[in-house]
Amino acid sequence: MLNPLDAVLTKALATTGLPGLAAMAATRDGIIHAGAVGERAPGQPMTTDSVARIASMTKAVTTIVALRLVERGLLTLDDPICDVLPELVEPMVLERFGIDGNPIMHKATNPITLRQLLTHTAGFGYGRWNQPLLHLETARKTPRIPTNSEELRNTPILFEPGTKWNYGINTDVVGRACEVVSGRGLDVLVADEITGPLGMADTKFITTPEMEARRITQYQRSSANVLTASKVSVPTTMPFMCGGGGLHSTPSDYMKFVQAILAGTILGPEMFAEMTKPQTGELNMLPMITAVPAESCDLHVYPEMDVKWSLGFMMNMEQTEEGRSAGSLAWAGLCNTYYWIDLKRGVTGVFFAQLLPFADPATLQAFAAYEAAVYRSLG
Repeated sequence: MLNPLDAVLTKALATTGLPGLAAMAATRDGIIHAGAVGERAPGQPMTTDSVARIASMTKAVTTIVALRLVERGLLTLDDPICDVLPELVEPMVLERFGIDGNPIMHKATNPITLRQLLTHTAGFGYGRWNQPLLHLETARKTPRIPTNSEELRNTPILFEPGTKWNYGINTDVVGRACEVVSGRGLDVLVADEITGPLGMADTKFITTPEMEARRITQYQRSSANVLTASKVSVPTTMPFMCGGGGLHSTPSDYMKFVQAILAGTILGPEMFAEMTKPQTGELNMLPMITAVPAESCDLHVYPEMDVKWSLGFMMNMEQTEEGRSAGSLAWAGLCNTYYWIDLKRGVTGVFFAQLLPFADPATLQAFAAYEAAVYRSLG
């Protein structure tokens, strides 16, 4: 008889139209399910060791690195980050565009802090979810993510730091701050602090040929609901380590990471408690409205409840229909990879697809069905 969780994944192949999916779940006692259905590439079975671009699931890893550096006194949560990154001493706020098409900006009054960066309240954005910022990036022919100090100095923020919530390149800035205070590249920091100790040999910024042999084919869904395979650029060098989205990983590797968070052993008790509480006060996570439909659908997470942000994680403030407890940690990656960490119930899970646009409704439905089935299996 087919395992009920495997049955959910098998059904998801039909509802998403994807060739393959993988998912895992665990409690504090260990793995309770590891499933993979379909193919990762033509003629190659999907496995929980198949390699995926995890994009913004990198943010959680970079967050833990940064908080470990806070524990050691190399960074602080509330001092101006310009003490570490002088290029951010006078961030410019993008107000609007003039009739001549040029941006109108003013100097920010408030300094940017690490706490604001980790909670997406510093003011930075992504052009794919912000039309004015996308317009500016296009007009200036600047990269979406600054790769050096000069580009960061010239990257505007969208509001006074600490006054609003907006998803953006904040964690990339955090990654750079970690490099400056530690004297180590972010790839070295991640290996030393996270992936090495946890035995995550398949989680890297630059993949190995052996990992590439296990890569999941990425797909693009058109507005007509047609799936086509996408060519993925594989970097062989990376002068800038993207702390907000540069990692590749596997379901089994990322499960080791979320299990460590579930166990509460990845940070000291005081910092762990700080990381896992809501940090945005009255500010809720806002809908992410796409400016680039090929890259992302609109995303409005749990519109019926308050959704906050902790240090590095989204937090639902009420229990969800699937069974996720209030105060759980979660987030996702651009190519429709997802995870959640329910500290109250002691359960965590990961769900991997490789598909654009982000927040694909069929994949979100499949993820929700898998999560609900995990909670049903717990009784």
